[in-house]
Amino acid sequence: MIYRAYQSQSDFMAPLRTLAGQALAAFEHTPFKTDNMYARSVKAACEMLTRAGLSHHRPSFRIPSVTIDDREYAISEQPVLVTPFGTLLRFRKDSDIEQPRVLLVAPLSGHFATLLRDTVNTLLPDHDVYITDWHNARDVSLSEGRFGLDEYVEHIVRFLEFLGPGAHIIGVCQPCVAVLAATALMAQDNNPAQPRTMTLMAGPIDTRLNPTKVNELATSKPIEWFERNLIATVPAPHPGAGRRVYPGFVQLGAFMSMNLSRHVKAHLDLYAALVQGKDQEAQTTKTFYDEYFAVLDLPAEFYLETVNLIFQEYALPLGKLEWRGTLIEPRAIRRTALLTVEGEKDDICSVGQTLAAQDLCSALWPNRKRHHMQAGVGHYGVFSGRRWQSQIYPLVRNVILAND
Repeated sequence: MIYRAYQSQSDFMAPLRTLAGQALAAFEHTPFKTDNMYARSVKAACEMLTRAGLSHHRPSFRIPSVTIDDREYAISEQPVLVTPFGTLLRFRKDSDIEQPRVLLVAPLSGHFATLLRDTVNTLLPDHDVYITDWHNARDVSLSEGRFGLDEYVEHIVRFLEFLGPGAHIIGVCQPCVAVLAATALMAQDNNPAQPRTMTLMAGPIDTRLNPTKVNELATSKPIEWFERNLIATVPAPHPGAGRRVYPGFVQLGAFMSMNLSRHVKAHLDLYAALVQGKDQEAQTTKTFYDEYFAVLDLPAEFYLETVNLIFQEYALPLGKLEWRGTLIEPRAIRRTALLTVEGEKDDICSVGQTLAAQDLCSALWPNRKRHHMQAGVGHYGVFSGRRWQSQIYPLVRNVILAND
């Protein structure tokens, strides 16, 4: 019902957005003078109306090239392994330079992997970068079967095996548990493709520690409540019609409600910038919300298992997390160096929750483990922005280089 209501609202708004777009185009090509406050206000209102909707398609990574030693190399996005639920995407350089192979595991949490654009862009000069480009569940046919936490972990193992021995892995936010689980399973099996380093950034390894509002919400209701109230069925004519999902628009609403006044102010400021002709300021805001309003649906089983096992039952830190009947044992990890990173002001995954991985990987020698708490940054500042680029990334690069 919730998905049909959303779809009906989206269908109702579509003609209005189309008309607003046509009016906006007319303003751009009109022979009459429109450089006055009234005309700019109408034009700005039309543009705001064209933007009043969500996208369910992945934006481009927009990384055309990278500079290495003062030389520019073209970048192409190369799908190297594709499954119904995700693509292993390589950012291929127009060069034969050999660099450490890095698998960047993106969150499956309502946004596309392009949320890590800055992370990728920063890694590229020094590494051969691959990313988990998760697909929108509403576009995956019901005949492809389920996709839960087991399948997520299986994908990580499969992607690492594709990269082969000697690769490195970085988990950002939500997938840190799955990255640790996959690495542990590979160690337990003595898999030759187990990564040389594992970097866990702002991930919920142990959410009992310093619980945030996100953690409190996850434990405030039984898992049946989440299934009853937040899970919807994809309607026709989408390719995934009939698949049960946690809709991306629901997740976006939850994110926005945490800082609603900030988002309202941002759009009021955007309208004012458009009216005043402050194009660069307006473009910065539009670029952010183009990304923020591009949402994907999560398979219902993956969402419910994540809430239940990670946020309610604390299965990993309590030593109870299993993968298809096999107990996951982080203490089996002996060959993979560990780096954990947290942000001082992170209100999604607070200080201590990622650090917990250090104790779980108890068989690693102290010189194979390192932790960094970045002062002055929130959740997104751990993997994007100035401090990520200048203070956190050099540590990540050095750990990879020292173990490559």
